[in-house]
Amino acid sequence: MTMRRVNQGAILLVAALATWIVVVERMRGMDAGPGTDLGGLGWYLGIWVTMMAAMMLPSVAPMVLLFDKVSTERARRDVPYVPTWVFTLAYFAVWTGYGLLAYGMYRGVRALDPGVLAWDRGGPYVVGALLVLAGLYELTPLKSVCLRHCRSPLHFVVAGWRNGVTGAVRMGAEHGAYCVGCCWGLMVILFALGVMSLVWMGVVAGLIFVQKVAPHGDRLSRPFAVAFVAVGIWIASASSTVPGLTQPNSPAADQARMRMMHVQPGMQSPQMKSPSTGDSSMMP
Repeated sequence: MTMRRVNQGAILLVAALATWIVVVERMRGMDAGPGTDLGGLGWYLGIWVTMMAAMMLPSVAPMVLLFDKVSTERARRDVPYVPTWVFTLAYFAVWTGYGLLAYGMYRGVRALDPGVLAWDRGGPYVVGALLVLAGLYELTPLKSVCLRHCRSPLHFVVAGWRNGVTGAVRMGAEHGAYCVGCCWGLMVILFALGVMSLVWMGVVAGLIFVQKVAPHGDRLSRPFAVAFVAVGIWIASASSTVPGLTQPNSPAADQARMRMMHVQPGMQSPQMKSPSTGDSSMMP
């Protein structure tokens, strides 16, 4: 391994650590459970991009390092090359698009204000169903194809290398699209359990890393599927017994919403009654 690759790996490691520190600092105490308010678009986008950098940099590092190695070799041979950051920005632009789509869907549901999402009504069943959906997706051919691509950066570079800035952007976007195809179900789990939860964020990031980078990680789809379905059924049947799951109608969730209002002065006050009334909503 050349000194340049060591330096690039160190940069990625430091960047991942730095973004985790920022995320912990900004999100500490803001877990209001399923249906946590996403706040204004600007605030959410800043949080989302930082989260994606923290969660995805470790698992995308092999691809970034390989792209950098090829680019460096092309520069050494006086062949036109593109800086690695162009590829990386295109990759994260795709994840940003996914986050904006999720935000739009969230706002659409909030605008409809369906009472069925109240936590004392259908909320636990909706969250449970989302986890079951994510589990079933683990068994689909599309998941298999996307995971295989994410675990084989050398094949991607050899078979799909494109020259120039446009080519690097396209490669980054394609790799990002495969990554979204591989991990969107895991991100749905994060949204379902509480997108501001540092606990669930860490769990999902760990699952992504293990499945995409660890040896034999491609064999984990079936165990993941079983686990997600089981947890989904657990939440639907007895959500209050699930460790780490903040109940949206609990005092802890109320405190989290108050903290978010302090961070976002323009955020609307949560229209919630005391948890004892049974009228708290999954969508605060």
